[in-house]
Amino acid sequence: MTVDSQAPLTEALGTDFFSVRRRFTEAQWDTFMAVRRYVDHVVSPAAPEAWDAAEMSWDVIRGLPDLGIVGDDITGYGCPGNDVLTCGLVAMELARGDGSLATFFAVQSGLAMKAIDMLGSEEQKQEYLPAMARLDLVGAFGLTEPDHGSDSVALETTARRDGDDWVIDGRKRWIGNGSIAGRTVIWARDVETRAVLGFLVDTTTDGYEGTIIPRKGSMRAVWQADIRLDGVRVPERDRLPGAESFKDAGRVLATTRGTCAWMALGAATAGYDAALRYALDRQQFGRPLARNQIVQERLVKMLAELTGMQLYCMQIAQLAEDSDLAPTIAGLAKMNNTRKARWILSEARDLLGGNGILLDNHVMRHMADIESIHTFEGTETIQTLIVGREITGHGAFS
Repeated sequence: MTVDSQAPLTEALGTDFFSVRRRFTEAQWDTFMAVRRYVDHVVSPAAPEAWDAAEMSWDVIRGLPDLGIVGDDITGYGCPGNDVLTCGLVAMELARGDGSLATFFAVQSGLAMKAIDMLGSEEQKQEYLPAMARLDLVGAFGLTEPDHGSDSVALETTARRDGDDWVIDGRKRWIGNGSIAGRTVIWARDVETRAVLGFLVDTTTDGYEGTIIPRKGSMRAVWQADIRLDGVRVPERDRLPGAESFKDAGRVLATTRGTCAWMALGAATAGYDAALRYALDRQQFGRPLARNQIVQERLVKMLAELTGMQLYCMQIAQLAEDSDLAPTIAGLAKMNNTRKARWILSEARDLLGGNGILLDNHVMRHMADIESIHTFEGTETIQTLIVGREITGHGAFS
């Protein structure tokens, strides 16, 4: 498979070595190509400057509703109702352009909106989902706490009933969009029943404070927040009626774990594209790097891992479409793909030599951003132990 090495740096090359495109419907292909064009010509060119400045690309973000993708597979309420494979392809392409943008999108569509769709009342869906699909309203998902990352079931944020309201106290950390959202899904423990409940918190309410976490070395162009909740009053109508235990939060998270595998594939694809193009263009010792055997060997090994990641993603999409995607399978895919993406991006950085550390060459940014994807939605260690429990029958953690 040969490529046009003269294409602009931001344009995708051909990496479909096992012809998975044959499994796409025309509708899936049309959405995929619309997002790919947007990534090639709008997202990727803007990403280095935004990442360097640690600023969100609002002009880029505002173009997402026009692509008909915000809301993923949610049906109705102004959402696209895309099938599972289309949702995966969208996540992959956005991450190929900019991991920060893909993370913003995953929080909006895959966590905040999905929580409302899965656990909210009909009135809540009618009120919030159309505005969120248009990005007139930004959402966030507040589960992780400063002292509880992987051990999120031990959350300490509390909710107590006071007449027709609930009063919420506590802290959250690493909450994507938490400083810019209009509504944040906050998970808190009922002080009386000890049940874990979900609330749609209006972020303009007294006592809610979202502060951007500064000086990140990864996902710099999306803002994660520390959230402080100090006596925040939430009316009963803004409690998610379907959120009655931590398992309900887990149901939402289970739908997004596979998304991480697709995002890792997108980042790895960007790294492979950059390395292949550079090897074809770069002249050293009187010939292109691509003529050297060791360079060809490294590129082929990168392609082999990338193709394996594609097949992982295609299979989890099929299982999800059949309502047969177990959390352990999604976790294994996430663990495998983020690990492989880290290696591919490390190889790409090395093949570009000193030029590999320049943001304009679209490798170093992805190499840093993959560290976030590797960590959020369950670290490699936690995913390994979950799968280990599945195959051995022995739990290594509570």
